[in-house]
Formats: sequence, structure tokens, C-alpha cells
Amino acid sequence: MIDRRAFITIFTGGVVLAPLVGEAQQAGRIPRIGLLDYAPFWEPLRQGLRDLGYVEGQNIELVYRQSEGRSERLPDLAADLVRLKVDVIVSYGTPPTRAAKQATTTIPIVMVGIGDPVRTGLVASLGRPGGNITGNTILGPELGPKRLQLLKEAIPKVSRVAFLWNPANASNAANFQETKSGAQALGVTVQSVEVSSPNEFESALSAMTRGRPHALMVTADPMHQLNVGRVVDFAAKNRLPVMYQVKENVIAGGLMSYGASLLDLFRRAATYVDRILKGAKPADLPVEQPTTFELAINLKTAKALGLTIPPSLLARADQVIQ
Repeated sequence: MIDRRAFITIFTGGVVLAPLVGEAQQAGRIPRIGLLDYAPFWEPLRQGLRDLGYVEGQNIELVYRQSEGRSERLPDLAADLVRLKVDVIVSYGTPPTRAAKQATTTIPIVMVGIGDPVRTGLVASLGRPGGNITGNTILGPELGPKRLQLLKEAIPKVSRVAFLWNPANASNAANFQETKSGAQALGVTVQSVEVSSPNEFESALSAMTRGRPHALMVTADPMHQLNVGRVVDFAAKNRLPVMYQVKENVIAGGLMSYGASLLDLFRRAATYVDRILKGAKPADLPVEQPTTFELAINLKTAKALGLTIPPSLLARADQVIQ
């Protein structure tokens, strides 16, 4: 168990790396990997690289560029990595990946946790991505209706659900639309809550309460994850049940989550970096889709909210936090 605020910073520690390979080796220097934007989950990527034999300062270098939640900075940050001539760019989420794509058509890009890379135009297809981008998807939009169904199962009286999303994130937009499409069959009205920068949280969340939602849904948007502690605190103070995409948000105090493991997706992204450094082309590496999805429930939070989670739902949970 980790403190809800500690979750935001716990993954910002050390750095790691890999063997002298490919063009970087031939040029007599170690490969440089650009990590674009803040992510709470860089440590699993570093661990994945360590497992593959990469040691920072010996056979690889990691270069960080972070927007600190200010998406307007992403194009300049991506351009800076291009000027530094990094060998690979790793990006978390749709906005950073789009910025990287606009900055270069030649440097390989490994995207991590993208909601829908095809619908958002990042790759041509999952099987044959084409271009200079590959990586993995979190399948965010497709799972929107399933999350709403699980929320309704946990709290049958729910009929109004607020949906917190970033309009600057094309995958978030698709997620919102898919969730709205599935809401009608469940007898649920979905309320849009848009937050595209850190300074919008307070006003957006306050305005949301005037609609008197019974619950809230939150995406895995990178900027939202950077500020997820604010959402968890707001929900606790206002006794609002929240369904997240990321299990770590539930460990930090949220009620429920359903989705692929972001920690696993970051760890697996290291294999793409390794293969590219050894000569593979992103266009030929299929985008990986998650095969397992985790349901996490925080019973301590449920008790604080005065909720009784049905035993049938608890039995299906992959992790129950007491």
C-alpha cells in the first residue's frame, strides 16, 4: 500500500540502460533514449531495460524532457530531443506521442499506454504500424462501457456519472464517446468534465458537483495522472465514488479501477527499445495489445463512502484492498 500523494512521485527515481548496439555502437557512442513528458511509471521501463542488460552510463543514456502538465510545451520538448539526436524516443500517452511524431519522421518512437493509436492517426494499423512509431496500447476507449457497467454493478443506484477527460487528448475524446454510447443501455447519463491543464482542476471539479453526479470516471491521461492526488482528495472530501483506469489510483485511495496494467506496459516497452537498437524498424513491429485486464477495489474507501460492494463483484476482483 502506498500513500495516495506518494503515488505521484514514487516512480521518479533512478535510471537504467543496455549493450552497445546498432548505429550508436558503430559511431563509438552509447545509445541515447529520450523519455518524453512526465510519467509516474518510468521506473518499470528502467527495470525492463535492466533486465535486458542495459546499465545507464555504461551502455545507454536516458534523457528526460517533461512538460509538467503543460501540453503546449510538448512540441518544443520533442524538438529538443530531435536536436539532441537521440536514438529512440519513448512517449507516454497520446499528446506526447503526437508531438514526437510531428517533430520527426526518422527517429524511432516507442509509444506507451496509448488509448487508440489507429483512431488517433498515430499508426496505420496495429499489425503494420508503418512509419516510425510502434509500442503498445491500453485500449482505453474500448473499455469505457465495461468500466461503466462495473461501476453500475458496484453501485446499482448510479444514474448520473461525471466523466473527467482531457479534450487535448484524442484518445480521451474517443474514450468519452464510447462511454456515452454504452451509457444509454445502462440507464446512465454521462456528464462531461473537461480538464486540459493543471490550473483547471479546481474550477472543473467544483462545477461538476453542481450537476450532482452519483459517481465519477477518470482516464489514464498523463496530465491527469500527474495530478491524480487532487482527484483522489476531492473525491474523498465530497464522498464521491470514482472508477479509474489505473490500479495505482485505487491503491492511492480511489474506489475502483479496471484496465490493463500500465506498469506492465512500461516494462514491456523496454523490449521495443532493445529490438530497435538492434536494428529492427518500428514499421515492422506490431503494436502490442494487452491480453489481461485487472479489476481493483478498495474496500477501505468503500467503507468511508458508506458503500457495500456486492460479493459477486468482489469475487471477480484481481486485487481487493482492505
